Amino acid sequence: MSEYSAVQKPMLDYAEQIGWAKVSRDEALHLRGGESGLYFTDILRQQLIALNPGIVDVARANEIIRQLTLLRPTIEGNRDALSWLRGQQSVFVPEQNRELNVRLIDYDQPEHNILQVTSEWVQRNPRTANRADVVFLINGIPVALAETKNVTRSDGIAEGIKQLRRYLEETPELFLATQVFEVTHLIDFWYGATWTISRKDLFNWKDVEPGNYERKVKRFFDRPTFLHLLHDYILFLTKDDVLSKVILRQHQMRAVEKVVARVVDPSKRRGLIWHTQGSGKTLTMITIAAQLLRAPEGEKPTVLMLVDRNELEQQLFQNIAAYGIGTVKVASSKQDLRDILASDYRGLVVSMIHKF
Repeated sequence: MSEYSAVQKPMLDYAEQIGWAKVSRDEALHLRGGESGLYFTDILRQQLIALNPGIVDVARANEIIRQLTLLRPTIEGNRDALSWLRGQQSVFVPEQNRELNVRLIDYDQPEHNILQVTSEWVQRNPRTANRADVVFLINGIPVALAETKNVTRSDGIAEGIKQLRRYLEETPELFLATQVFEVTHLIDFWYGATWTISRKDLFNWKDVEPGNYERKVKRFFDRPTFLHLLHDYILFLTKDDVLSKVILRQHQMRAVEKVVARVVDPSKRRGLIWHTQGSGKTLTMITIAAQLLRAPEGEKPTVLMLVDRNELEQQLFQNIAAYGIGTVKVASSKQDLRDILASDYRGLVVSMIHKF
């Protein structure tokens, strides 16, 4: 059985069954305006206007599309693309004489989005061209791509990673907006963050039924689940002035959701998570803090994060800033910490544990 019929076509079919509309290769090529195109421009324009009534008209939609087209095919450009996807970018609205954030995706009402999936996506630049097996788009923007390999190939996953790394080197435009990639050979379904394509940063999407390819595809690309992943579980971090990108693992996502649910439950007063070494506790805690500060049920909380080493304090602050948490204070002394907490400050406080 061929790779297409055994792995690629079932992925397209399963995605269609959970709400992703299949788009033929020829139609996708037309919507992109050719092999060098990145977006389904007409759909993106339509959705920009629909999701931003009173803010975006045709002219502003065209300007936003122009800005998206001008993003650089680098990890910095990908970070900026994610900022657009999360509604963190704004446009000036003369009628209201102010800047207003623009929604490219409706995370609150997923049914308002147009989800599409296509195959054999050829991305061309002046130097060369490469072909992705499957590409997933939301509102005309490619957000995920998958490399599918035949189960008969024992080295299928390694080959898929090698191909994706070559695509990134030769046609980085393919990864400008895409945030997540998948590699599968039917039995296992691996995922990772684009621009960080290596085996150590690749995670197996686990399910209660090991080896059930249909369940894995449907659970990963389930509309609310995937939107949640896109909105909350991808982080850009800076260390030694080098930008990197990470995506949370399933146990981290579960921990975040459990903590947030516990905090907003008025009948609960405390909770505990046990972290093992290497479990990614720092990223989990940053994500928890961000979600608590955004949660409407949180009623503008004060979130305190404690670290036990000076270098961790500065590193944590940099990562928090990179994540986009705006209201952050670092306690400079015990008295400063007392003053911050006494002032009824609402936001995130970072402190060394001995000050507490």
